[in-house]
Amino acid sequence: MQKLRPRRMRINENVRAMVRETTLSPKDFVYPIFVVPGEHVKEEIPSMPDVFHLSVDNAVEIAKQIAELGIPSVEVFGLPEYKDEIGSSAWDMNSPVQRAISAIKKAVPELVIVGDVCLCQYTSHGHCGKLCGHYVENDSTLELLSKVAVSQAEAGADIVAPSDMMDGRVAAIREALDNKGFINVSIMSYAVKYASGFYAPFRDAADSAPQFGDRKQYQMDPANFREALKEVELDISEGADIIMVKPAMAYLDVVRSVRNKINHPVAVYNVSGEYAMVKAAARNGWIDEKRIVLENLTCMKRAGAAIIITYHAIDAANWLH
Repeated sequence: MQKLRPRRMRINENVRAMVRETTLSPKDFVYPIFVVPGEHVKEEIPSMPDVFHLSVDNAVEIAKQIAELGIPSVEVFGLPEYKDEIGSSAWDMNSPVQRAISAIKKAVPELVIVGDVCLCQYTSHGHCGKLCGHYVENDSTLELLSKVAVSQAEAGADIVAPSDMMDGRVAAIREALDNKGFINVSIMSYAVKYASGFYAPFRDAADSAPQFGDRKQYQMDPANFREALKEVELDISEGADIIMVKPAMAYLDVVRSVRNKINHPVAVYNVSGEYAMVKAAARNGWIDEKRIVLENLTCMKRAGAAIIITYHAIDAANWLH
């Protein structure tokens, strides 16, 4: 009687490599950077070990290292020099984000630069749009987001990534970019962005915690699945080029379903809380950091992500090399 032995295909590393279904590469990664005012600044973010606030000059140096590692892209976030009710520093060409995009593009022209399009770190109240009382106005916010996207394109961004979760923002941004001649600037939409507890370290890094309430009025309920597919359909119909699911690890079921439903590239954001948990456990000696990180990233790709935005990118690229 014939015996079925799947273990034959696991007998040693060479055999396992030959039949491996999912492979990970530095080219799968986007590395997020946080730029701040000033010069010669490199300050570790307390809740995100090995991630730094960087002045523009040091952001350029990190970008050079990223390119040398074979990582194709960075996403630029920033802390402004000033905040106001509408977040006007978000489209100020003298703000750290715009200056960093321009400087990185000049120093490392082959690097794909993603600009984060949102207002929360630029507004005095910490919400992602224009307020009416304690309510974030959707339609009046779209004009502001479009200004941010155009300013980043003017600075040299290859991709803009709206993360605000306002209805209709992809269409508004696409129209604004096209009207300014930026027809080849892509939109990577945070189409499925959940109101998650995994963002806490990022809000520390970006100084973007809301001054009142929360963001559940506009970010998605973690309990909802079908709504995610609806959001994806809407953003594709409005002109999104890449669809993102955020966070990644707790939402891989959503990633797989999105991947099965659409033909657009799918991205995931391996967010700050997911990163910080791994770092904390590794520093306590509870886990093998390299093994866990590569396993997590492989699972994101196996679920269907073509693009993985991750703070682990530098470590992972070095390990893969």
